[in-house]
Amino acid sequence: MGDKWQRIRSITDPQMMKPKHVSSYCNVVEVVADFLNKVDQGLMVNDLAGELYKFVFEEISHSATLSIICTTTILVPFLRKLCGTNYPVTISFIVVNEFCERFSYYGMKAVLTLYFISYLHWDKDLSTAVYHAFSSLCYFTPVLGALIADSWLGKFKTIIYLSIVYVIGHVVKSVGAIPTVGDTSVHIGLSMFGLILIAFGTGGIKPCVAAFGGDQFEEEHVKERAKFFSIFYMSINAGSVLSTIITPILRGDVKCFDRDCYALAFGVPAALMILALVVFIAGSGMYKKNPPEGNILLDVFNCIGFAIRNRWRRSKYDPQRKHWLDWAEDKYSRRLIQEIKMVLRVLVLYIPLPMFWALFDQQGSRWTLQATRMNMAFGDSFNVKPDQMQMLNALMILLFVPIFDFIIYPLIGLCRINITPLRKMAAGMIFAALAFGAAALVEVNVVKTVVEAAPQGKCLLQVFNLAEVNVSLEIPGSDLFQQPIIYLESLCSQHMLIRGLQLTGVLNRFINTQPEVINVTVGEVGFHVPAGYGISSNAAVDRKVYPRVNCSSQSKKCSSLDLGLIDFGASYTIILMEKSDKIVARTMEDVKANNVHIAWQIPQYVLMTAGEVMFSITGLEFSYSQAPANMKSVLQAGWLLTVAFGNVIVLIVAEGAGLDQWVEFLLFACLLVAVCIIFSIMAVFYTYVDPEQHDKIYLEDAVKEEEDDNLKKTTTDDRIGKSTRL
Repeated sequence: MGDKWQRIRSITDPQMMKPKHVSSYCNVVEVVADFLNKVDQGLMVNDLAGELYKFVFEEISHSATLSIICTTTILVPFLRKLCGTNYPVTISFIVVNEFCERFSYYGMKAVLTLYFISYLHWDKDLSTAVYHAFSSLCYFTPVLGALIADSWLGKFKTIIYLSIVYVIGHVVKSVGAIPTVGDTSVHIGLSMFGLILIAFGTGGIKPCVAAFGGDQFEEEHVKERAKFFSIFYMSINAGSVLSTIITPILRGDVKCFDRDCYALAFGVPAALMILALVVFIAGSGMYKKNPPEGNILLDVFNCIGFAIRNRWRRSKYDPQRKHWLDWAEDKYSRRLIQEIKMVLRVLVLYIPLPMFWALFDQQGSRWTLQATRMNMAFGDSFNVKPDQMQMLNALMILLFVPIFDFIIYPLIGLCRINITPLRKMAAGMIFAALAFGAAALVEVNVVKTVVEAAPQGKCLLQVFNLAEVNVSLEIPGSDLFQQPIIYLESLCSQHMLIRGLQLTGVLNRFINTQPEVINVTVGEVGFHVPAGYGISSNAAVDRKVYPRVNCSSQSKKCSSLDLGLIDFGASYTIILMEKSDKIVARTMEDVKANNVHIAWQIPQYVLMTAGEVMFSITGLEFSYSQAPANMKSVLQAGWLLTVAFGNVIVLIVAEGAGLDQWVEFLLFACLLVAVCIIFSIMAVFYTYVDPEQHDKIYLEDAVKEEEDDNLKKTTTDDRIGKSTRL
């Protein structure tokens, strides 16, 4: 109570106020003190707040100074707490900001690969490479954001400025998806520029937002801060789940400019990012803003650089050092050097880790492309989008974390198996490798019905027999059609339609054997079929059963057609012919429908999510437990860089390997198994340390060094400026 009383008394001095206000001032202090005392006792704060408000307005409304004293000293701090708890109101702004930001990022990224393929018309390898180049940049830039926040602008301004860059990137990306804005080169330019801005925005604020939220708590509110981080990361997963469900729907179910509406699918995430920025700015007057205090990364780099330079310049007469970092002792404290040694031991273990992320991040690229060639129908009424399958990972993370923590790990412990953090991480790698093994098996079955494109320099040919007798076809210099072509059947050397590029519907075309024009409407898509064996243009329709399709002709012979099931992945040529004085449809399946259901992807998502729980979450916990408190940001930067380099690996393989997809999946699985073996060997030789014990050992040395440093400062001017780093 004493410190609060002193804080109130220090706001102003009664001697400097007018005599008629002194008594009022004393009454204010008494009521305020009584108010704080009752709040500390856990009484009804709402009633007490109302009591204080009444007193202020009735007793001292004539004094603007006293009103300001009461408001700024008591009411504002009170209102900055949630419902009288120790949770600051400001965390609500931060949590909502994070939810909206993650929605915008994951929502945009969910449809990105399909945007490259179906809108920019890139091939799957280039689309995969650019997707992972963007992902890699998103994890390189957090280091830059941390340096800006800690060494220059502070967390608050860094979040504001880079969020503005983030918003601009989203807007540019959305404009680039509008077909009427320029040609393909303009779309590509705007898309790439937007993605670069988004990468700098999302990566730059990544290390700042969570830390800024933690800064809002007082040091003694440890439990509240821990719960805040749990809520914070729940908001991340909530934003991820919702966005990967909603944005694919906006892309596929909403049509704009007669095609998939990528402008809307990117525009909604842009709007959410604008909302995130507005919400964050709305709380600016209440945030606790710590000034930049310098970045430990710079100290680490400077110390390492100084040690290398010193060792390089050493004389043969200089005494040997046990460790190469000991050459920095001339300038840096022994404690800092020892802490860097501890961090480097962990960072060495990080070297094999990018391979895990190389597999993990392909959920949004290669696995999504695999889903486009599968049957996405769940019953007759519900169809899942290929880019919605990524939602399974975020959803299962919420389910798997408590299952592993409260069921699986305790059961393993009951079996007296010592499962260390490094063993958990190795097991996570194995699960990720198994996930890609499962993906390879699915891919082998998917490609059985895929029609490949013609080689360069050759064409595609398909022949329909519409005569009423069997027809033999001979092409000079070729033996393509050795068997007679039966009436109303077709043969093809290779087909003109390639499965997987049509993402939102089933391609159809009509051939009209009648001497009059026929117009057919399938769902909301119209086909104009010229007379005399005319062929309509190809168009995509939704997957469903079409028992009655509207058609019209001048002779009134065509009123409705039965097309049957128009299925996923297939391509149909529909022959319009006369039978019993009526126009009927004969459906020819040019490309077979997808016969592998998309549900077969679920096992690979389950395995990958289990691997993520054991690898990613355990890896972060291990890293934080093995580093001193002031070095945790260094390990966080190192961890994010492993994700960045993992995406670089995918970029190189996608553009350079040129393998069949199932072979590529097996290659990644085998590489991860090999890396897991190397990592396991490294783990055997790793000795776990206790950073808290390290802090205790160096505490006395640090105090002694500080005392010696102060003594040196008072005895000689030559040594001023050289301080011990604590």
